[in-house]
Amino acid sequence: MKNIIKRYFKPAAILSILLAMVITSCKKDEYYNDGGKANPVFNGNIMQYLESNPKFDTIAQIVKLAGMEDVFKNENITFFAPTDEVIRRTIGLVNTPIPELRGGLNQILFNSGRDTLKTLSDVQPAIWRKFLGRYIYKGSYRLKDYPQIDFGLRELFPGSYYYTYDNDIANIGVVYNSVNGVKYVGYRQLTISYLWDPSNPNNFSTVAVASSDIQPSNGVVHVLAIGMGDPIGEAPNEFSANIFGFNVDFFNDVLFSR
Repeated sequence: MKNIIKRYFKPAAILSILLAMVITSCKKDEYYNDGGKANPVFNGNIMQYLESNPKFDTIAQIVKLAGMEDVFKNENITFFAPTDEVIRRTIGLVNTPIPELRGGLNQILFNSGRDTLKTLSDVQPAIWRKFLGRYIYKGSYRLKDYPQIDFGLRELFPGSYYYTYDNDIANIGVVYNSVNGVKYVGYRQLTISYLWDPSNPNNFSTVAVASSDIQPSNGVVHVLAIGMGDPIGEAPNEFSANIFGFNVDFFNDVLFSR
C-alpha cells in the first residue's frame, strides 16, 4: 500500500491535497464571512447621508434649523461630523444621575434660573449656524490630503492650519502611529484641533476622527469620536469632543440669549 501511495501521490502532491482540504473546510465554517473592503462611497449628497444614518438624526435637524440645508446638499464641502451623542451630552439633563450628562447646558440654565431647552428649536438658528460652521470646510479633503502631525514633536510635524466655512481656524493633521516601538509605521489617525484663540496657536482642543473618508456625491465626511480624555492610539481625543462647538462658547451664547 505504501508503494502505491508513493507511486501515485508524491509528497508535494500530498501536501497540496491536504492544504486544499483545509481551505475547503474553512469555507464551510458558518462563522467565516469575508466582508471584503468597506465601500466609502455613498450614493447621495451629504444631507442625504446624514438623514440616512441614525447616528446623525439630530445633526440633520440642526443643519435644517441653521438654514444650511442647501450647503449640505449642493456645495462641495468636507464635514467633520459630530454624532447625535455630542448634542445629547452638550445639552444634558437637569440633576441627572447619569455621569456623562452631568454639567450640560440645561443644568447651567437651570442653576441660573433660566428656562431649560425642551426642543432643538429653543436655540436660536443663528447660534446653531455659528457653531455648525466650525465643523465645515470648503472643498473635498480626504485623509491622504492632510499632512502629518506629531503632538509630541510638533516643531517637525505640525499638521497644517485651515479656515473653517466661516473663517475660524483649526489645525488638521494625521497621526502616524507606532508599531512595536517603531515610529510612524502604524495606522493613520486623522485629528482636528480647534483654536480657541488664533493669537495663541498652542491653545486648542483636539478631537480624533473615528471614521474617515466617507464620500457622498458632494464632498467628504469624517466622523468624530466621542471624547473621554484618553487618546485613541497616539492621537489626543479630549473631553471637549463631547461639547458642540469644541468649547464652552456654545453654552455662553445660548445662556445670554435666554
